[in-house]
Amino acid sequence: MSDIPKSHPRYLSLVTREELVAYAKSGVVSMEGLTSHGRGEAFDYLFGEKTSKSAARAEKLAARVLLAAKHPVLSVNGNTAALAAKELALLQKASGAEVEVNLFHRTEERMTLVTDVLEKAGCVVSKGPVERCVPLPHDRGLCRPEGIGSADVVLVPLEDGDRCEALVSMGKLVITIDLNPIDRTSKTATLPIVDEVRRALPNIAKECERLRASGGNMTMPEIDGTSFLHEAVKDIQEFLYHALD
Repeated sequence: MSDIPKSHPRYLSLVTREELVAYAKSGVVSMEGLTSHGRGEAFDYLFGEKTSKSAARAEKLAARVLLAAKHPVLSVNGNTAALAAKELALLQKASGAEVEVNLFHRTEERMTLVTDVLEKAGCVVSKGPVERCVPLPHDRGLCRPEGIGSADVVLVPLEDGDRCEALVSMGKLVITIDLNPIDRTSKTATLPIVDEVRRALPNIAKECERLRASGGNMTMPEIDGTSFLHEAVKDIQEFLYHALD
């Protein structure tokens, strides 16, 4: 990794890019995943690279949903593992959810590489035979029948829109984390969180810890996902209006 001074105004962004390139070279992240990250980073500029008030509310709601679920699963792809393995481990511990690896560019080697990254960060990764439980013609449809296949709630950071749509059509409650409020992933999710994954996951974990400490049984809350998307678009409009101030 090159010597990037911490005083650089884009320090975190530049370090993240270099880390992702390294993960791409090792096979954890697909080359296509680098393009996906760049697209997300561009949207983050439009939020001032911070968690909006509406995203924070969505994250608190996501914690309630995970704790109220009978069988929650955190579905993880290469980009999410590379960016936020430690954050996923914290959320798994706080929520009690399963962690399952699910890849579009799937090979046994990549499955092992991504699993290793997660386990080194402290995740307990569920493994085992997979079936085409999700009605999709590509490898995103492959999952463990006793994992994602039987989950009632699935959290899918940095998701493909078609799988999100398919999971919802199966009757699953789907929480997404995506910085684009107008793509299919966000628009088809039950609960879209429009935030950067490394900010969102710790916020959800913290709220899970707070709720569990408060005691009492969790009941599934009412969810109006569309309202969070409208608020996200308004947040972008407000940021752009003042961008040149």
